[in-house]
Amino acid sequence: MLLVKEDNKTQSCADQAENRLQHIAIIMDGNGRWAKSRRLPKFAGHKKGADAVRGVVETCADLDVEYLTLYAFSSENWNRPIEEVNDLMGLLKIYLTKEIAELHRKNIRISFIGSRERLSKNLISLLEEAEEKTRNNDKLRLTLALNYGGQEEIVRAAKILAQKVKSGVLDVENINENTFPENLYTNDMPEPDLIIRTSGEQRLSNFMLWQAAYSEFVFQDILWPDFSKESLMSAIEEYHKRDRRYGARP
Repeated sequence: MLLVKEDNKTQSCADQAENRLQHIAIIMDGNGRWAKSRRLPKFAGHKKGADAVRGVVETCADLDVEYLTLYAFSSENWNRPIEEVNDLMGLLKIYLTKEIAELHRKNIRISFIGSRERLSKNLISLLEEAEEKTRNNDKLRLTLALNYGGQEEIVRAAKILAQKVKSGVLDVENINENTFPENLYTNDMPEPDLIIRTSGEQRLSNFMLWQAAYSEFVFQDILWPDFSKESLMSAIEEYHKRDRRYGARP
């Protein structure tokens, strides 16, 4: 059970249901700028960023956070130089090859959201192998958003619903804010309570547009490779100061 310090007293998050921190999502930003500031190739920034991923996964598992979603590669990232895209994909393959056994040992489940159409066959095989190997783990659900775009996800869900209506499986009157999410990539996950973005930028960049309707946002002026346990705890502390009313009065 996740515990936080507040007014010098230890307080259980479960005791305040409206402020329960079940799902953290992170927009990892700043790898390139981190490398540039050190006159290093961008790959060095991405590699250092992978180390930061390892740290935040371990911290969330220790804190009993149930879901952690990381924005690993957006659908717009294909517009980057081909060398950088290849480096990112290669780094992901290395991560999956080296880290899955350790994640499995720690009872962490890994899953992926996003379109797999443009991914290589060997990468897709690695994704499927990782998902199958860790499917029954329940310590932490780690989800990587890969070739993911929030707008594409919503359009995809609309097409699925349109096809159901066309085939007579679904009545159009039964489409609402409760049934629509059943057709999103995240249909078996709760919406994020907290969304963190690093590097000082303050935008969603096409990340979890539907799911973020009532998420709390914390923007940190720190480049992702420098993101630490202290950075995460600072964001969590800020989250617990918020009054989540979901449009209602206190």
